[in-house]
Amino acid sequence: MGFSKWVLLLLIPCVLIPRSCLCSSRPGLTPEELAQIPVDFLNLAQKPEIVDYMVSIRRRIHEYPELGFEEFETSKLVRSELDRMGIQYKHPLAVTGVVGYIGTGKPPFVAIRADMDALAMEESVEWEHKSKVPGKMHACGHDGHVAMLLGAAKLLQGHRDELQGTVVLVFQPAEEGGGGAKKMIDDGALENVNAIFGLHLSVKFPIGAVATRPGPIMAACGFFEAAISGKGGHAAIPQHTIDPIVAASNVIISLQHLISREADPLDSQVVTVAKIEGGGAFNVIPDSVTIGGTFRAFSMDNLIQLKQRIEEVIMRQASVQRCNATVSFSVKPFYPVTANDKALHEHFKNVAQDMLGPHKILGMEPLMGSEDFSFYTEVIPGYFYYVGMKDESLGKMEAGHSPHYRLNEDALPYGAALHAALATRYILENQQNQQKLDAAKESSHDEL
Repeated sequence: MGFSKWVLLLLIPCVLIPRSCLCSSRPGLTPEELAQIPVDFLNLAQKPEIVDYMVSIRRRIHEYPELGFEEFETSKLVRSELDRMGIQYKHPLAVTGVVGYIGTGKPPFVAIRADMDALAMEESVEWEHKSKVPGKMHACGHDGHVAMLLGAAKLLQGHRDELQGTVVLVFQPAEEGGGGAKKMIDDGALENVNAIFGLHLSVKFPIGAVATRPGPIMAACGFFEAAISGKGGHAAIPQHTIDPIVAASNVIISLQHLISREADPLDSQVVTVAKIEGGGAFNVIPDSVTIGGTFRAFSMDNLIQLKQRIEEVIMRQASVQRCNATVSFSVKPFYPVTANDKALHEHFKNVAQDMLGPHKILGMEPLMGSEDFSFYTEVIPGYFYYVGMKDESLGKMEAGHSPHYRLNEDALPYGAALHAALATRYILENQQNQQKLDAAKESSHDEL
């Protein structure tokens, strides 16, 4: 029985699922059977019962958003759903993280990841399932990411006995600046894992399409803050003051020269001052001003160089204006470059083309945004891609981190099916490669 037949039995209770389909005694699947796996997963993911399940999960999470390392109810919901599916898991990792396991518990191990945290902003979209928590909103689609990973878990668990390896489900906290991925790694989330896949919903690309690229896909990132101190006084007699606002203005202009005059124009880098605080009256020069911002680059060497120059520029420009300055960098870890493994890029293209067709696989330029998925790709081969949810019939859809952000729930089946198909094909193809290597070794030994 090929995959296309037994996968349709997924929704039948597990005791009725045949166990001989992909058992180790069976020869490897044909290319045609492998190509059918993504198609069957998408067909299953689009069934009303699976769609309704993911939509329900997503809306429950959306109504009660939680910030990084505070996802206690979201984590509880994830664990409850895994319990219902009979999936074993570890908890807690990184405070609220959960790692589930489907399959044999033996190699190869492949991970699929979802981030769980929301953003500190008030939702401006009026709808039935609007955030019920003041000042917090799922404005980046992480509620959908959790729903898709649980949907994939449902798809995979139906034939857990057929997996000749282990799928690791990574439900991760604190992607939005908290570096939750690094803490998950420190707590053992990637133990034995050979590769990891992650996704993000995007309003830039049409529904039914995916976008990605090999190599660097998102930038490394750091944050800084500086306090510039002078001597306050009456605005009418500035000669009796040391004006920190003028000093801060010179600092901000000089920081822009790091990009326009020092960075290679062919090597994208960014320095942005996004915060300035100081003063409280029109006729009073304040004692101090605080500025803060972010810096980005596509290599850690460039990021470290930017960090050094940011500190030098702030300190020296403040000194020129007779001010003192202190510079601090975020205690949260710098995010590395998110780089897609080239071998996994070929794997992704093959699986996605079989599922969606080659015309639905879109290329993209690297983004200056950052993702803490990058911590995973520093440790093991990883792959990150975007799932389109743009639909002209829904009108203009705002990008993430907007209080007007809306998620197109019609995209959920695509993400769930890609999760399941990428993991399943990775296991099958690596098992087949291992069997070929073992056969070659045995043949060579016999000749000797």
